[in-house]
Amino acid sequence: MSTITRYGPPGRLTDLSDVGLKAWHVFIADSVDQAINGPDPSQVLHDSPRSQFYNLTKTETAPDAAEATVTWTAFPNRLRSAVSDRQRWQRADASRDVQDEYCEWSVTRNEAGKIIRVAFTCEGPEYWDVLAQTSPETALELYRAHISPSVQSSDLFGPDGRYLRRNKWNDSTTHGAMHLIQPSNTLGAEIELAAAATIRRVIEGRQLTGAQELIACSKYGVADRNSDPHIGEVVNSVARQKADLALSDPVGLYFDDLATDGWSTPDGSDAKSYWTYERGDTGHPVRAVYEVAERNFTVGDITISGKPIEYGAQIADFITMKLTAVACRFGRSTTEPQTACVEPPAREFSPGAFSPHALSAHGYLGVHPDLASRSTRLS
Repeated sequence: MSTITRYGPPGRLTDLSDVGLKAWHVFIADSVDQAINGPDPSQVLHDSPRSQFYNLTKTETAPDAAEATVTWTAFPNRLRSAVSDRQRWQRADASRDVQDEYCEWSVTRNEAGKIIRVAFTCEGPEYWDVLAQTSPETALELYRAHISPSVQSSDLFGPDGRYLRRNKWNDSTTHGAMHLIQPSNTLGAEIELAAAATIRRVIEGRQLTGAQELIACSKYGVADRNSDPHIGEVVNSVARQKADLALSDPVGLYFDDLATDGWSTPDGSDAKSYWTYERGDTGHPVRAVYEVAERNFTVGDITISGKPIEYGAQIADFITMKLTAVACRFGRSTTEPQTACVEPPAREFSPGAFSPHALSAHGYLGVHPDLASRSTRLS
């Protein structure tokens, strides 16, 4: 097998112009390279380099390649300590900032207060930084198509021309959800986590294998999420087979499935049939909607284990998310395990290098979509 020429957009979306596609590739490729290098050893000990993680455009994928798909539940695990289901559903529906499992949603109700539509997204904010700054008209069209015909350009861009991730149409659980905005829900976080998890840990002669002990030692995410510990556990299990590992192209976070066992509709129709994907290809969906069309009932009339759907979070309980990695060269890695945990401690991942304006900071984009002068950098 060989290297790939260029990293593609999440979900194999077709929104980006040629300039946008080049900018996206540069962002992902450079992010992967940074994750491989890891933090500066003078600042953080025992966390670099990550030589079992590789860049698909620079290192060949060997013939023994195998894909590994990691799945987790979309409902925020950190809210499961609530005193009742109703309380945790209310909390999850109250703010996008608690929807931290790489899945966020917005609920639409009718005049009677019943849910008629719930829109879910797992699109990374970095993709929208690139799209909005290279094809602002396309970004506006997509907001109008998926959120509201009333969206104006001034709603999406600040006075300096920069795209506003948290704009009036993408900042709540009631007025639309175009892409992820929760601070930990970034593609940068996904890349960093996957790379850091490839480091094998042998502490006092014992190899670490458990999800919680690995994340506590390697400090690559948030321990009480569904996603981070499980992703790290699966990635590390592959690394322990002395294999090299990369995030599959296109790099992204995707919907895996909606399970509707125990769901009932008023007319006996299949509850799963009202779940549709609106963006992304078949294997990489990034936007989903649960909505009843052309029936004499609403989403709020559907029951789950006998309880009517009153919150979008009830649906999130049954959604699974996924990411896919590729592993190869099994048994051939000569990378030695780390024999100590990461120092300093308490390094919960935050956007950092992948901040709201990271693309500009990296030099990929200017304030406005003028990338023509960067053809050498982006080729």
